[in-house]
Amino acid sequence: MKNVYESPLNARYASSEMQQIFSPDMKFTTWRKLWIALAEAEKELGLNITDAQIEQMKNNQDNINYEVAEKYEKQFRHDVMSHVHAFGELCPDAKPIIHLGATSCYVGDNTDIIVMSEALKLVKSKMLVLIKKLSDFAMEYKDLPTLGFTHYQPAQLVTVGKRATLWIQELLMDMEDLEHVIKNMKLLGSKGTTGTQASFLNLFDGDHEKVKKLEKLIAEKMGFKNVFAVSGQTYPRKLDSRVLGVLSGIAQSAYKFSNDMRLLQSMKEIEEPFEEKQIGSSAMAYKRNPMRCERISSLARYVIVDALNPAITASTQWFERTLDDSANKRISVPEAFLATDAILNIYINVASGLVVYPKVITKHIMDELPFMATENIMMEAVKRGGDRQELHELIRAHSMEAGKRVKVDGEKNDLIERIAGDARFGMTLDELNAVLEPKNYIGRSSEQVVEFIENEVKPILTRESLADIQVDLKV
Repeated sequence: MKNVYESPLNARYASSEMQQIFSPDMKFTTWRKLWIALAEAEKELGLNITDAQIEQMKNNQDNINYEVAEKYEKQFRHDVMSHVHAFGELCPDAKPIIHLGATSCYVGDNTDIIVMSEALKLVKSKMLVLIKKLSDFAMEYKDLPTLGFTHYQPAQLVTVGKRATLWIQELLMDMEDLEHVIKNMKLLGSKGTTGTQASFLNLFDGDHEKVKKLEKLIAEKMGFKNVFAVSGQTYPRKLDSRVLGVLSGIAQSAYKFSNDMRLLQSMKEIEEPFEEKQIGSSAMAYKRNPMRCERISSLARYVIVDALNPAITASTQWFERTLDDSANKRISVPEAFLATDAILNIYINVASGLVVYPKVITKHIMDELPFMATENIMMEAVKRGGDRQELHELIRAHSMEAGKRVKVDGEKNDLIERIAGDARFGMTLDELNAVLEPKNYIGRSSEQVVEFIENEVKPILTRESLADIQVDLKV
């Protein structure tokens, strides 16, 4: 029996890839890479650091001696210094120059930025796969008429594919924000205790150019083009708010899709995948609950609310540094990514296996289309010599009676039969039924789908390589 709490985000929802990005191994290996980059840059700029010292650090980069670090942390109550000493035990020759001139945020903050950057790239790769899945679905069903809804009341017809473009368009907006944030991720660099670089200026005997070059070299070695131009001790906590704002946007888009799907599944028009042995309810064996979309809704709500954490943290930092951000960051940022990762996994899974029921969709259309077709019927009757005002009143009266028959008596909508039986319209039942062709009421839905996919979606999918992402939901 497991007797300690385990986050459901790890146990049930998030992928192993995202978990690895936020793992201790990733964190502490990156710390060591940063120490190596610092030592290399300092050596290149003239400090007395040897190749042998750097080689010893590189040889032990991935050899994280956790037990030793934990021993030191109990003694020092300082996580960075505990790992400095643990690394130093593995690299005795390099021990004197590890972390030279740096403050804790050199490894802590730069690593956070590197980790978030990697996580954002994984989110982007899954977003691209998702957009491709939904685009294929939109094209497949671009011509299938379906009831549109405003206020969740039947409205003018759209197509199933056209509705899917609304889901995709929101994801494209998220993709724009995501790419902007990825493009503008910057390292903290080597700023020192209050951001003045005083320790490094001292190391290089007052040579400002070498201090500036040091940051540039470190950034290049860590795969970044830029560092923040100025900072306090930390990178601006506004960055965390910006990053989680993007994740919140993705969650919002997924939430909208999941709500639409839950309504469509209730109407029996479109369903999420339902496996052969899947149980919908422990009591009601016949049920096919939209549990995957409900899970999207649930996790999305969490991400949207979680995005408030860095927003509040960013707004309440004091001067150059306070530590009231640390505990919150350790929880809110990784969990936002893990939850967003889970949302995208489920969304991809659902989008890959949507089940459409055209006959049910058509039945719902035909229950409502007689009401929607009345304007066309009235115009045709006027062409045949009828009085527009008189016909309008007749249609209103017939519609009220047909509506009463549907709502009160639970009977079929007989509006068309009523109009056919009214000689003042001068139209036969066959002529009226010809007016009730659903494709006559979808406007440019089909064309809009094709144009949207060609002009908005394909350029993105063409310039990006789609990752081979296989989504295997744990539960």
